[in-house]
Amino acid sequence: MAVTGDLLAEEFTAHRAHLISVAYRLTGSVADAEDAVQEAWLRLAGLSEEQRAAIRDPRGWLTTVVGRIGLDRLRSAAARRERYVGQWLPEPIVSGFGPRPSEDPLEVAVRDDGVRMAAMVVLDRLGPEQRVAFVLHDAFSVPFAEIAEILGCSPAAARQHASRGRRALEEAEPPPRAPLAEQQAVLERLMAALTSGDVRAVAEVLHPDVVLIGDSNGKARTTRQIMVGADKITRFFTGVFAQYTDDAVAGARPLLVNGDLGLYLPPAPGDADHHPLDAHVSTFVVRDGLVVAIYDQANPEKLTHLPD
Repeated sequence: MAVTGDLLAEEFTAHRAHLISVAYRLTGSVADAEDAVQEAWLRLAGLSEEQRAAIRDPRGWLTTVVGRIGLDRLRSAAARRERYVGQWLPEPIVSGFGPRPSEDPLEVAVRDDGVRMAAMVVLDRLGPEQRVAFVLHDAFSVPFAEIAEILGCSPAAARQHASRGRRALEEAEPPPRAPLAEQQAVLERLMAALTSGDVRAVAEVLHPDVVLIGDSNGKARTTRQIMVGADKITRFFTGVFAQYTDDAVAGARPLLVNGDLGLYLPPAPGDADHHPLDAHVSTFVVRDGLVVAIYDQANPEKLTHLPD
């Protein structure tokens, strides 16, 4: 890898989408992913020409660097989450819902099923070592010997971490991604039922065991507890929608959230009888024509990468 200057930057850019995907899967944070990739670039650029020439596999070397940074971020995140108010969801990667896919590295990354919001939520249940070992080996084919160096353990222990992570994901495997046309039809039915206040119609779109998880860190209105069951979630949604003006609810627009269809509710003012509406990005998981999971992101700190 004996390259310098513009050639070095060009080669790094060729790996950027891959590195973003690695970092986001590891951290669940857009900011942390971008920071990790930037730090990997600084470490690469800081090497001497002789050190760079000794790198036989630049992509593998950079992946390992990002893996180490991701592990550090995961360990520090554990302390932050102890102070977090309510539930924690991964930061959504949001893109416009249109015929032309974006080539932004983050949006390219989420076309992979492994970066769906439902899959990212499952990854969040793993410990840092399990997550790093599973993601690097199963998603990116990093050898266990290299993963062991990142984790500071033996290759056998690294293999065990990955096995435990794999087993946890298999037990909570999210349903396969439904075609976008099916997702759109289900979402349109749900929104029509909610805006009309038709409780029965809302319940008919939800799976009996549907799950709702909200994330606000106490900075916006959403559920703080995990809610399960169509009846409970129907009552919650119909009650919440009644608190906002019709214009606020009508401002909802579809977009892609981690490659699945979701809704963006922009902030809107209230009036004497209604609360102001906080910004929300909601992701829906659809199976067999029904909504089986809803992830409602309302933490403003995780909604800083929204399309215009």
